[in-house]
Amino acid sequence: MSDILTDTYLRIRQRLKAGAGRLLSDAEAAEDALQDAFIRLWGRYDVRSEREAEALLTRTVKNVSIDQLRKWKTVPLDGDPPEENAGEERETKFRRVEKMVEQELTDMQRWIIHRHEYEGVTLEKIAGELGMQAPAVRMQLSRARKIIREQYRKRYHEE
Repeated sequence: MSDILTDTYLRIRQRLKAGAGRLLSDAEAAEDALQDAFIRLWGRYDVRSEREAEALLTRTVKNVSIDQLRKWKTVPLDGDPPEENAGEERETKFRRVEKMVEQELTDMQRWIIHRHEYEGVTLEKIAGELGMQAPAVRMQLSRARKIIREQYRKRYHEE
């Protein structure tokens, strides 16, 4: 059963690493997150399909990456209280955006964002999966990003 997990891991490894890299902004940390996630899963789950393995791996890599962000703390150099870590700020922003994606976008926009941004699937492949033209998918992605950008600025007063 672990063969499905291993095969899926090897097949989508680059995409998982890209997702971890977007969260962690460090290639070594992203690689560590991949290895930690795989070790956590290997031999513990009875995975019956590639789709199930892919979802499990994607979620676990994301969670491990977030756990790593939480561990990174700044150490005060001159007795000052520690300032909030940039990684923590990034995680907060990420959570806000994630919540807006769930609340503000249509199912199609949410699916396109997930496939393109989290899984690294090309717009052309997404268009084929949806039976649409690539420019139409690009337009949906652009609209979704615009909605999130506008809502973020509106709610959190950032320019």
